Amino acid sequence: MLRQTLLVVVSCSIFFLASCENQDSKQGPAPLAETKPTLKQKTRTDSWQSIQVASNPHFFQHTKGQPFFWLGDTGWLLFSKLDRAEAEYYLENRRKKGFNTIQVMVLHTVEASNFQGDHALANGDLSKPKISPGSKPSDPTQYDYWDHVDYIIDLAAKKGLWMAMVPIWGSPVKEGKVSVEQATRYSRFLVERYNNKPNIIWLNGGDTFGNEHTEVWQAIGETLAANNPNKHLITFHPRGRQMSGEWFHQQAWLDFNMFQSGHRHYHQDIAPESYRFGPDNWRYAALDYQRKPVKPTLDGEPSYEEIPHGLHNPDLPRWQARDLRRYAYWSVFAGGAGFTYGHNSVMQFYRGGDDERAFHARSEWQPALDAPGAGQMQYLKKLMLDYDYFSRIPDQSLVLNNGEKFEWLAACRGRDYAMVYNYTGREIKMQLGKVSGQRILARWYNPRSGKYTAIGRFNNKGQRTFTPPAGSAESKDWVLVIQSA
Repeated sequence: MLRQTLLVVVSCSIFFLASCENQDSKQGPAPLAETKPTLKQKTRTDSWQSIQVASNPHFFQHTKGQPFFWLGDTGWLLFSKLDRAEAEYYLENRRKKGFNTIQVMVLHTVEASNFQGDHALANGDLSKPKISPGSKPSDPTQYDYWDHVDYIIDLAAKKGLWMAMVPIWGSPVKEGKVSVEQATRYSRFLVERYNNKPNIIWLNGGDTFGNEHTEVWQAIGETLAANNPNKHLITFHPRGRQMSGEWFHQQAWLDFNMFQSGHRHYHQDIAPESYRFGPDNWRYAALDYQRKPVKPTLDGEPSYEEIPHGLHNPDLPRWQARDLRRYAYWSVFAGGAGFTYGHNSVMQFYRGGDDERAFHARSEWQPALDAPGAGQMQYLKKLMLDYDYFSRIPDQSLVLNNGEKFEWLAACRGRDYAMVYNYTGREIKMQLGKVSGQRILARWYNPRSGKYTAIGRFNNKGQRTFTPPAGSAESKDWVLVIQSA
């Protein structure tokens, strides 16, 4: 277990926490100079559009009807680890890379404190947030934990970013440190403080089972929903290899589903038999897609880039950008309304000088912001938004030569297009005639660059085999895109 003073914790979802090792002390990066927010936008304006479940409830949309594709980044310890200048640096980096949602813990433990050492709660009591008079950043006696949370939320809003916030992580609830009464009072405090913020999404739970301490999670969900005039969306972040819909799909407070496909390889999977899917995260999306009533779903925690397979053994291979692309395209093509990316060093904001680290993080968080996978997620969002968004459905009947495990070819189609994600670069045998029109245009879409390579125009009938461009192990995956010509 990590020492609470450092709060270097992360999801497995992470956080049962595993053994963490000391690293040789070294000088961390030079402190960042505090800068003004890059974008000039008021926190609350008529131009800001909240998000809601779309009229086609498999998706999200802005309040004026435009599609909202959730592209999340995992910044669990943002509120507790980063100062104001670092928060600006992180959020701006994510904005530039096309992310629109940041997943963050409000509290990881009831002993949580921030970069100044300010504790969030009085005596570790969840029902007693510790508030000091004033909020002047230059005065540590005024600027408390909650002022810092306020600042980061507002900063994110100025950058057009939503904050998907976990009120209290699952660990202290499991440890018996949170009662129903405390959870209810705390949830009221949160909604009273943040109801007028336009960029809030609530992630109830936090790497936990919904059938354990259910009364606490119900109290939080119901309280957030009952005091929610601005209709902030609410979901539940579950344990690895689990799904929110298994426990809470019928609850009125659950607006959309989230699953955690987790960090284990096929041979490492210890999930219950019904969910022993290994890295096949498309299977969770497919299950959620069939639930009634229909609600959006997404993978809120796949394997993190640069985390060891199975989390704990640093001698094992680490998940790389190509794996994150696979998780992303597989789950979205199976019906997901978005995807959340994560990096081992960034989600815990690891510094080389930290006394402790989780899950054998190697790089510091600042250079890790520019890891290959982080820059490539935007191309999935672009691809989805470039075509008729709300007509998209999963359709595996497009593929005539599907395989298992990494050979799986994930397929979807819309009114005048079809797409197949190919992870291993093998041939794709397609059933044509599934999109409108007599002729089709076929192209390869590169998920590493967002660029197209032309294939040709064909009659829209019968069967046809498509062979993707050759590539290295890192560049074998392609998306076949067919559209009416």
